Amino acid sequence: MSAKSQSVDCELLLASASPRRAEILEVCGVSHRIVPAAIDESAVPGEEPSVYVRRMALAKAEAVSSRCGRSTPVLAADTAVVIDDLILGKPSGIEDARRMLKRLSGRWHEVYSGVAIIHRKAEVISVCTGVRFRSITNEEINAYWRSGEPRDKAGSYAIQGIGGAFVERISGSYSNVVGLPLGETLSLLGKYGIGHILASNARATGKSP
Repeated sequence: MSAKSQSVDCELLLASASPRRAEILEVCGVSHRIVPAAIDESAVPGEEPSVYVRRMALAKAEAVSSRCGRSTPVLAADTAVVIDDLILGKPSGIEDARRMLKRLSGRWHEVYSGVAIIHRKAEVISVCTGVRFRSITNEEINAYWRSGEPRDKAGSYAIQGIGGAFVERISGSYSNVVGLPLGETLSLLGKYGIGHILASNARATGKSP
C-alpha cells in the first residue's frame, strides 16, 4: 500500500520544542504531541544552507523515530537565516545580536526551512523565502534586545513578533520565515494520510484536496 493511500490513526509526533511550529499545526487541525529532539546542530564547513536544513530536519526526525518506532509518524523542521553565505544562529548576547541585525539592515537575506517526515519511510524537503529589512538604527536594535524577543531566535529576530517591524518585504512563504512552511508541510502530511483541517473539509464536501 502506498504512503498516499494510507490513513494514520496514531498521533503525529512533532520533533521540535518550537511553540511557533506547534501553533501552526494546531491552527491547521493537526493532532500532535511534542517530543523534542536533542542533536548536534553544527554546520559542516562549506555546507549549502538548503542541505544543512534538510540534514538537521531529518536528524531530528530520526532521533525521535528511533525512540518511538517508525510506525509512529514523526515530523521535524529546521530553519536557518542566511546572508552573505553565512548561517546566522541564535545570538549569544547583545553584541552578537547587534552584529547580526546590522548585517541584515537595509538588505535582502534568505530564510531556509527543512521539513522531514518519517512514517515507515523518510522524506525531506526544503523551502526558501527572501526577506528584505529596512534600515534599522542602533537605538532600535537596543530596544528590540530589551524586549527579550530576539534572544532565542535564529538571525536574532521573529517576523511574527516585534521583529516584523523591520521587514520591508518578503518573497515567498511567510509561514516559512515563522518556522514551518505551511503549504508544503500540509502537502507532505497529506501524502502520508495525516489529517488536517483542509483535508477534512475536502472529505466532508466530497471533493479531492
